[in-house]
Amino acid sequence: MTMQGWLQIALVLLIVFLLSIPVGSYLAAIVMDRRTWLDPLFDPVDNALYALIGREAARRPMNWKAYTFHMLATNLCMAVLIYLIMVFQNHLPLNPLKLPGMEPMQAFNTAISFITNTDWQSYGGETTLSNFSQMAAITFPMFTSATTGFVVAMAFIRAFTVKDGGANLGNFYRDLIRFTTRVLLPLSFVLALFLIWQGAPQTLDAAVVAHPIQGGEQGISIGPVASFETIKHLGTNGGGFFNVNAAHPFENPTPLSNWLLMSLMALLPSALVVCFGHMIGNRRQGWVLYGVMGAMLLLILPVAIVAEQAGTPSLSQAGIEMAATGNQPGGNMEGKETRFGIAGSGLFGVITTTFTTGSVDSMHDSFTPMGAVPEFIGMMLQNVFGGKGVGFLAALVYGLIAVFIAGLMVGRTPEFLGKTIERPEIIMVSLALLIHPLVILAPSSWSMIAPYGMSALGNAAMHGYSEVLYAFASSAANNGSAFAGLNANTPWYNLALGFVILIGRYPPIIFMMAVAGSVAAKPTLATTIGTLKTDSLKFGAFWLGTILVVGALTFFPALVLGPIAEAFAMAHGRTY
Repeated sequence: MTMQGWLQIALVLLIVFLLSIPVGSYLAAIVMDRRTWLDPLFDPVDNALYALIGREAARRPMNWKAYTFHMLATNLCMAVLIYLIMVFQNHLPLNPLKLPGMEPMQAFNTAISFITNTDWQSYGGETTLSNFSQMAAITFPMFTSATTGFVVAMAFIRAFTVKDGGANLGNFYRDLIRFTTRVLLPLSFVLALFLIWQGAPQTLDAAVVAHPIQGGEQGISIGPVASFETIKHLGTNGGGFFNVNAAHPFENPTPLSNWLLMSLMALLPSALVVCFGHMIGNRRQGWVLYGVMGAMLLLILPVAIVAEQAGTPSLSQAGIEMAATGNQPGGNMEGKETRFGIAGSGLFGVITTTFTTGSVDSMHDSFTPMGAVPEFIGMMLQNVFGGKGVGFLAALVYGLIAVFIAGLMVGRTPEFLGKTIERPEIIMVSLALLIHPLVILAPSSWSMIAPYGMSALGNAAMHGYSEVLYAFASSAANNGSAFAGLNANTPWYNLALGFVILIGRYPPIIFMMAVAGSVAAKPTLATTIGTLKTDSLKFGAFWLGTILVVGALTFFPALVLGPIAEAFAMAHGRTY
């Protein structure tokens, strides 16, 4: 890797860090109902939406049960609507190519995927969905699913700050509307204009006809791509308007757009941590969590970059130069865009899996085995920043476990933000923690022995196992990217991945909201000499160690059977 490549990586991370500070403050102002200079612009929009759903419904205080119920009911209604749009798209407008309705089982998988911010796709976007379906069934839930994760996290944080015993953790509808109208919609509109400037299409036409120099005609798919791409990345959604995702020049036209898309994926999840510090009135605590997440990102990122630059023994034997020079990129460029190189593709791959977006600008199935390990780790830990809300809650799961363990070790009552952490909370937290490995490892193992699971593999041995493991890790983590060698459009994978997405998304949220209700009902304890401080560098290191140790014990054996075993095999001249 050249110095220029490392500087590109450092610049993107620095931009994200600097932007996350003011954006985090802005998010806190929205969540805490503080006045902002944009209020005169957005208040009329908010009020119009409150009138549509009923002003009383948007005013009513909600405890954790009410908040969770309204979130689940709203998501269910939207999922049914999305399913019907895709199944009956042949009867709906803006379908000039006369595409048929989606097969019901695949529509189930897709509806579940996009309502949960996962955006896993077992279809080719431009050949399967009409422009109406792309907008109404895909782009629309990209706003609502991203907002759902964010507002649930905000409700959880309020549990540590309210003084009413947990009777008011906010109002789901008010939170949903304010975050959508004041954050996602305006930013998406402005950034879509930037992508149009860079060359992304934005039209209701389905295709244009080109006349290649060799003669004949070629149909080129187009559509409302720029608007799709902005919310796709800003909302950590993923998916692709085109089958090859952000590797397509219409989705990601230039190196500058590549930088923008990477920054968008990382912006709001990192800003959420800054917002957390503002909400609890302890910015130091927010920066401790930011440091824990940032340290994990900086630990795994170089692994991917160095491994891809080092290439593989088979590439070296073929006479391909591994070292980067001013004339050629070197390393493993299979499946990567020459526009972006190893630096742009490797950083994109790590960001999209650690911030659980799922967009790709290169083919992850073509990464070296060790180059793919950081992508697995990001999805398995799910809190190397993670997506909006869900990754944050996953980090707090480990934080509460760290508090409990540390309290037992030093003989102090486990406390977090002034609330005691006792048996009921730890039971709920443990259940939330155990669901993630369960829905990854159990169906992955079954798929490797069941004939209907094995028949979809594109590769044999360790790499085939990696494809399956990646699919279930991606689904459980609300990520959505894939090792494309796996044919996921089969009855087994459509159903199995759909249920993994459901179980990986909602039960952990329910358990964490139950924790919120429990801690909100407790009095806030005054800080004393016996209080375990969680906003110190020492506890931050312990928090990080808890994540790494628990994550290694849970997932390392699975990684050994897949990408790590393949890396050792390739080092000894064996390929599969």
